[in-house]
Amino acid sequence: MKKFVSIVLALCMCVALGVTAFAAEIDTDGGSGSTPVSLTTANDGIGGSDITPTKMSVTVPTVFPMAMSDDGDVVTATGCRIVNNSYGAVRVKSVTISAADGWHLTSFGDKSVLAAEQVDSNKLGFAMSIGGGAQVKTNGTDSTQILISAPVAGCYLTGAGDPEGSVAGIEYDGIVTPLSSAVTNATVASVVFVIEWDAVSNG
Repeated sequence: MKKFVSIVLALCMCVALGVTAFAAEIDTDGGSGSTPVSLTTANDGIGGSDITPTKMSVTVPTVFPMAMSDDGDVVTATGCRIVNNSYGAVRVKSVTISAADGWHLTSFGDKSVLAAEQVDSNKLGFAMSIGGGAQVKTNGTDSTQILISAPVAGCYLTGAGDPEGSVAGIEYDGIVTPLSSAVTNATVASVVFVIEWDAVSNG
């Protein structure tokens, strides 16, 4: 009796943990049966309960360092990039820059455009390009400016399976008004990247 009960309990566990396989019966010569292919996004396999969509994992630069020499030339870092570690393709939806407290945005151009500005005006002109795309730059004096308002060439990254297409390099430049005192790692602005799936529903 105990052995019988053990077998019944084991069968019950198998039913609880297993996946139901539905059968389509064909009862005529040359007949056909349609079998759907079903998909569930679950981290713990077929029949799992951890239902989740594809995970997004994208890294953007943590800082855009700039160094200004005593004659106003600005040097920027190389190797800045956006990396898509996700399985699915993504794109940069928008990029916005905001001036830090005590600083102001101005139109980007040659540093000579700031020659008439007062020392310690704390003005920054900024420009960047993503993935070899067109350069975008600050224009005017608004404290927050949209550099990219919709995905453009260079903003599209493939899934992580493509080691080249899943990385987009970033080139950037800046001009800064003269400073009467030396500074080190001063935050003058913040750049915000918005990343979204490169999905059919996103156009």
